[in-house]
Amino acid sequence: MTTTMSLWDIGIILFYFAIILWIAQWASKGNKEGSAADYFLAGKNQGWLVVGASLFASNIGSEIILGVSGAGARANMPMANFEIIASLVLILLGWVFVPFYLRTGVYTMPEFLEKRYSKACRNYLSVVSILAYVITKISLIIFAGALVFETIGVPFWTGAIITVIATGFYTVLGGLKAVIYTDMVQAVILLVGTVAVTVFGIYQLGGWDGLMNTLEVAAQTPGNPPAERFFNLWRPMSDTEYPWTGMLFGAPILGVWYWCTDQYIVQRTLSAKDVSNARKGALFAGYLKLLPVFIFFIPGVIAYALLQKGEINFILDNADQALPAMINSFLPIGLKGLAIAGLLAALMSSLSSAFNSSSTLLTIDFYKQYRPKATDKSLVRFGQIATIILVIVSLGWIPFMRSLMGGGIFHYLQSVQAYISPPIAAVFLFGLFYKWINAKGAIVALWSGFIIGIMRLVTEFMANEGSLTVNDGSLLFYFLEINFLHFALFLFLLCAVILAIVSRFGKPLPAEELALVTFQRSSNSQMKWSKDATLTVLLIVFVLVLWALFSPLGLAS
Repeated sequence: MTTTMSLWDIGIILFYFAIILWIAQWASKGNKEGSAADYFLAGKNQGWLVVGASLFASNIGSEIILGVSGAGARANMPMANFEIIASLVLILLGWVFVPFYLRTGVYTMPEFLEKRYSKACRNYLSVVSILAYVITKISLIIFAGALVFETIGVPFWTGAIITVIATGFYTVLGGLKAVIYTDMVQAVILLVGTVAVTVFGIYQLGGWDGLMNTLEVAAQTPGNPPAERFFNLWRPMSDTEYPWTGMLFGAPILGVWYWCTDQYIVQRTLSAKDVSNARKGALFAGYLKLLPVFIFFIPGVIAYALLQKGEINFILDNADQALPAMINSFLPIGLKGLAIAGLLAALMSSLSSAFNSSSTLLTIDFYKQYRPKATDKSLVRFGQIATIILVIVSLGWIPFMRSLMGGGIFHYLQSVQAYISPPIAAVFLFGLFYKWINAKGAIVALWSGFIIGIMRLVTEFMANEGSLTVNDGSLLFYFLEINFLHFALFLFLLCAVILAIVSRFGKPLPAEELALVTFQRSSNSQMKWSKDATLTVLLIVFVLVLWALFSPLGLAS
């Protein structure tokens, strides 16, 4: 699927690249002294707007845009719930987790885990995080980016290499400061581009009524989903893909791991000048996370409607191509370049965040451990070298991802996270609230959860490939039949039980060591209402309104 680009479209894309590289070069000037705090945490002086925009842009990669729009084309709206629930989890990040991270002065999440538990827990999280970044985040981002490159007629390898090297260049050059400032600009470009696609698509279909009429006419063809299925976030508990119970109780567990304990995301809040700015940044990102329903999912539905009218062409079995198909054959000159710039912005912001977070983990949790007296300058230099190595490894991983990955990018991403996140979420969450939870319980829970999660992942892969025969009614059959979101809930509860039981047989850390890493009783009983509290309540109301709007009580009636 290729397209002929006009000079206007090419000019817009080149202008985008020029702006991003100029901002990265400007941001890198602030780290002349080689300060580790400047390079890895952007000087710890960022305001809420920058923090929030960076949180949003880092999360919204090409794999999210193409995956969520693909879900829209397949009438899989429950997948959009992952985006909505993220808004609620970001409230948890701002109010519960951020104060601990900032007052302990940590650079990484594994470093915090060591302060709360032990070095063994730190090493576990460091290794698992880096492997997860390379296998899921970086590889998926690059693969999704390949769909964008092929849309604009750039050969797969050429486009991938240019973007990976360009992103790696400014990440090496300026560290987190370059990443978060380019993220802020890229968030704007991403929003403008996707909003323009949505508005133009709705207009071409004759407005909202035209879209609904097209869906209703298409539903009369056997095999096509009913129109209301496109706008229903909720499915029965027996649904094999997205049961409402899994969404309400399983998806938040993935969210706690991703938004509250993952270096990839949390590093942005660590760059804030204080707790207030970090919390406001998290809340701002929470509001932004309500937008994907309208600017990513709805364009997928629009693409499906255009497919039914014969105005664009793509295969529903590979619906992740829905948005690229829309850009390719439907958008006018100028808007096409803007939309592609938005997709490239999503790709580069996520990729730069993955590079920077991985290099931070490698530097702080490994290099600094072996060279505790290393100077800031040597830490920054190692971080830059680590980023270059990650760029090379990423390029080497591209052919494997191209042969392994197919449709359903977003489902793949969420299911893999469901198998690795529950033990980490349990150890972080319960460790903050209960002082008697100790290091022995934490490490046993982490490894137990990891082994069970990997068993599920490996057996599921082998069963899908046909290399493992699963007999109906067998224990393995029921193990694999559990929905991945229900499995995440089950694994979280199991790890919580293991964490509690094993901890009861050991001794907690001394009270003075737990003072900064656990909740303490406050002597001040007076509660003061704040602007942050108002913004929090309003965000919760918006989420409830969306849940009602996209339900059998609203548009799906």
